[in-house]
Parts: sequence; C-alpha cells; structure tokens
Amino acid sequence: MQPTIHQLAPFRIDPWLSERPWGFDDLRPWFDVVAGDAPIGEAWLTGDKSLVATGPYAGKTLEAVFAEQHEALLGPDAPSPASPLLIKVIFAREKLSVQVHPDDAMAQKYGDPRGKTECWYALASGPGASVALGLKPGTTLAQIEKEIHDGTLESSLNVVPVDAGDMIFVDAGTVHAIWPGAILLETQQNCDITYRMFDYGRPRELHIQKSLEALKFETRAGKIRPKEWIDRTVLIDVEYFRLERVPVFSIRTSENLSWTSERSCLQYLFAAGGSGRLVSEHFEPIDLPTRSIVCVPAASAPFVLEDMGGLDLIRITPNWPEFAPHGPEFA
Repeated sequence: MQPTIHQLAPFRIDPWLSERPWGFDDLRPWFDVVAGDAPIGEAWLTGDKSLVATGPYAGKTLEAVFAEQHEALLGPDAPSPASPLLIKVIFAREKLSVQVHPDDAMAQKYGDPRGKTECWYALASGPGASVALGLKPGTTLAQIEKEIHDGTLESSLNVVPVDAGDMIFVDAGTVHAIWPGAILLETQQNCDITYRMFDYGRPRELHIQKSLEALKFETRAGKIRPKEWIDRTVLIDVEYFRLERVPVFSIRTSENLSWTSERSCLQYLFAAGGSGRLVSEHFEPIDLPTRSIVCVPAASAPFVLEDMGGLDLIRITPNWPEFAPHGPEFA
C-alpha cells in the first residue's frame, strides 16, 4: 500500500532574473524591473533559484521545496524527484548566439542528468520578428565549421517569422537562435546546457566541437498548430511538456485532473495577461498578478480560479515521455 501524500497548497513563485549581454536594461511593462550593472535577458519563472513568494515555504528556493516535497508536488507516478520544467520569459534586445542543445543521451554521456528540448510561445511580436530554426537543406558539417570561422553561419540557417500567439517547437539537436522582435515564453526541460556555435563577436566561450556533436540535420522543430477543444486550446503536447490556454470559468481542480490524464500532476498557471486569484476552503487566497506564475502541486486541495480582470491563462504541465504523444502537429 502506498503511503498517504499530504495536501500541499498552491504557491506563487517570484522570478529569478538572469543577466545576459543581449538583454534589456528595463523590463517594463512586462516586469517592474530596471537592470543594474548588466542587462537582463531572462526571467526564470520556475528556476531552481527562483524563490517561493507565498505560503509556508515563502523565501525558500524552488529547488529546496522540490527536495523536501517532491512527491506532493509531482504525484506518485513521476519517474524523477527533480523539478522537471524550467519556464522563462526571454527578452532579446540583440541576437542571441547561434546554439544547439544536447538530447538526453548526449547530456548523460557528459555527466548531466538530462538534455534540453524546449518550446517558445510568442507573448508579443513586432515588425520583422523572427527566429533561426534549423539548417537549410543540403548543409554539410564541413560547411558549418567553415562558416563558424568565417562568421557567415547565418547564411545556412532557416529563418522563421514570429507573430504573437505562435508556438514553436525546438527539439534537442536543432541549431537555432532567437533574434530581436518578440517576447517569448520558453518552456524546457530543467536544464541549462547550451553549446554556443557562434556569438557575434561577444567575448564568451564557444563550444564548437560539442555543438557539432549535438546538432542534428533533421529535427522536428517548427511552428505547431494549436488544437481547439471545447474548454481550452492545446498549444503543444509533446514529450516533456504540455501547454494550454484555458478559459478561467472552467478552472477547477476536480476538472484539471482529467485534462492531463487519469493521473494527478504538477501544474503551473501563468498569467500571460490580466490577473486572477485562487480561492479555496483549504488555503488562503493566492493572487495571480499579470506575468506571475503559481505552482499547483499534484496533492493540492480543490480550488477555483477567479478572473480579476482580463486574465489570459496559460497552463503548463510536465509530460513524462512514456505518457506523451508521439510528436507535434505542425502548422
């Protein structure tokens, strides 16, 4: 008989801000943050260093809460006690490096627990917003090595325009780069391994040999066609993660369990716009301000999420590969 898992109330998480040379000095109006000595490129909503903002674990890192309460957070079916997803908002004032991430097998070859498959949801975009996604047909390894050293690698990249509301899948092994013009919500395996191939002259380490080992000439990367359901829009549903836009009137814990599967599961609720509030008989109300995120443990008590004005809700859940669909449906 399995031990009883005690209830754990939802809690809001404060973002951890990551300085990047290609970022912004001022994140307003997205976050009320002005940079100090270095520009900020990423707001880590569920990073290991992100701090819990509400409830009995307030002030602790998310990593510490997972170490202490992983079964209540993830449910009994989780194959690993580690935090499964890193969710970020990316602010690119300049082009990011051209880079590639390893898959699980390569990451483990070099002593890391997991690789990095990710997706980007465009919260906003301006004229000419685009990303580099994969290599043009016929590109060879020798050509890539030459173009890295010549500074002409962009000529072999597949460029994809980005509009607000687009969902883009980036599986491990895809050569890619984020360019200015869009604000992206990135969901990925909880891994920060990046192999930089080319960095536009910035004085940062390159990882050319490992990037060449990690890259795949054919990947599943591309724009994903959303699935419209009666009670929500499924933005992506692949191995490692699932993202949905959900009308607020249908958010009740008793319904949520059937939305992912027959299993209880960790959920993150992100306010892409507007604000909300979680209300329950079992815990104090939890505010969900604009661009904030709430962690809902698998062992959470029932609650109702109220729309406090214009709430645009994104629900993010981990997908264990053994339960996930076979692949994305492309636009």
